[in-house]
Amino acid sequence: MSEPTVEPATREELETLAGWWVDLAAEQREYGSHVLAARNREAIRELLAGHRFHDGVLVARLDGELAGFATFAVEDGSFALDASRGLLSNLYVRPDRRRSGVGTALLGAVESRLAERDVDVIRLEAMADNEAARRFYRANGYESHRVTMERSLAAESDTHSKEER
Repeated sequence: MSEPTVEPATREELETLAGWWVDLAAEQREYGSHVLAARNREAIRELLAGHRFHDGVLVARLDGELAGFATFAVEDGSFALDASRGLLSNLYVRPDRRRSGVGTALLGAVESRLAERDVDVIRLEAMADNEAARRFYRANGYESHRVTMERSLAAESDTHSKEER
């Protein structure tokens, strides 16, 4: 097996990436995500197009085939900060290409591109129960910075009625 290559996504690849994002969002529901995967397909298609316009969508290829993607941006919040921040919003590797260096190649390419844009720190989120993702990011030097907590106010029966089918 060859080394993964990483490059900017083309317009023609956005539909494939939108489908993978739906897969990623569906996968994250196992870990407690509230994102309704398929219902957000059009929104993510538009978001991916915006990221591509700002050079913030990378794809990885392995053995000539698309194997994963990452989306990122320089954060432009309304508060003055002592560090410029980048945001890694999505990193997805096809299940059959995991543990082949694709995620590491994508992460490294995102870090390089954000460093070129004078970013000091990179933020990302991982679901608390997704130990594999958290282990991957820790192995690549990421540390917990902020903890988000949640409590459901819905009755158990109400929660089930909102689940995506």
